[in-house]
Amino acid sequence: MLSVLVEAGMLATLIYCIILKLIYYICIFSYYNANISHAPLNVVQQLDTHPQKKNQEVIIIVVSTDGSGNFTTIQAAIDSIPFRNKQPVEINIKEGFYREKILIPKTKNHITMIGITDNDETVIAWNSTASDVMYGGQKLQTINSATVAVEADYFIARNITFMNTAQAPRPGAVGGQAVALRISGDKAAFYGCRFLGHQDTLYDHRGRHFFKNCYIEGTVDFVFGNGRSFYEDVELHSDPNYGIPGSITAQKRDEMTIETGFVFVRCKIRGAGMVYLGRAWGNDSRVVFANTFMDKIVMPKGWDDWHIPASDKTVYYAQFNCTGEGASTMGRVEWARELTPEEAAPFITTKFINGESWLEKLPISSTWPSPLIP
Repeated sequence: MLSVLVEAGMLATLIYCIILKLIYYICIFSYYNANISHAPLNVVQQLDTHPQKKNQEVIIIVVSTDGSGNFTTIQAAIDSIPFRNKQPVEINIKEGFYREKILIPKTKNHITMIGITDNDETVIAWNSTASDVMYGGQKLQTINSATVAVEADYFIARNITFMNTAQAPRPGAVGGQAVALRISGDKAAFYGCRFLGHQDTLYDHRGRHFFKNCYIEGTVDFVFGNGRSFYEDVELHSDPNYGIPGSITAQKRDEMTIETGFVFVRCKIRGAGMVYLGRAWGNDSRVVFANTFMDKIVMPKGWDDWHIPASDKTVYYAQFNCTGEGASTMGRVEWARELTPEEAAPFITTKFINGESWLEKLPISSTWPSPLIP
């Protein structure tokens, strides 16, 4: 009899906890909906949008450090957007240095962030590293070191500098990875943005992404992840790495059937020190450079297998029609590829990221005429 009473009491307690949790989530959901519905005047406006979004309301939010906008921090603006958002939201960020760590969760899609002046005048910066300790004693790890982490789909950024100000780690140091931006959502686009850091600057984590007229700076693996991304007219700037060659990319494709990879078209590789075009983070890592200028800082070997010789047979590292002192294929590793026009064709347009099905459908901003024009 006693055991039955105990079991009944435990069941009642469990039901009580579930009810409390449901009430909690209902309250949180209501709070965010109330927050956006009671936003300051002029936050919600009716704008002309993309033809496929005709008559759809666009939420306009202004952020300014001097208090002249709707919010003084970018995270506060993001927090004001409802969960499961389906409307285009445009966050116009006035000139300023925004020292904050930002998360755009996967429940808040269709956000566009625009620096309304030059990209070097709108800066978002933080200094987390992979070895930093969180509450509870656990380390952040690389994935949580990002100054800005985007987990939502249909994200757009224009004219913004994303920066991680942590010091450059010395070779062999553990936990020095410091991400400026992590993009984990699908169908994202970046125009005229800068990404500044040292090791692991841009975490191109997963999803399809488009980068146009951007600037990316770092020392080691400063474009890394398992995204399926197209970089066009981007400058890749390598900084000295304590006298040891750095690497531009570390792409993490682990299966040949997966369609991820990084493609760089009409880009420029410049900087100081010596740098590899990439190293094989994944067994089937895939990176292609096409019509790209490579300065003399590029190592003659071009690529590094991360001391795993077996990956020499499975990686896909290639270049096509590249120029500059660093583009010579004479000293390249024997498993690097020099593509013919026919072999390069699948890589040199945004069809590589299925851009025809989503890039042209991104919402037109109130301050920019087209998502395809920087």
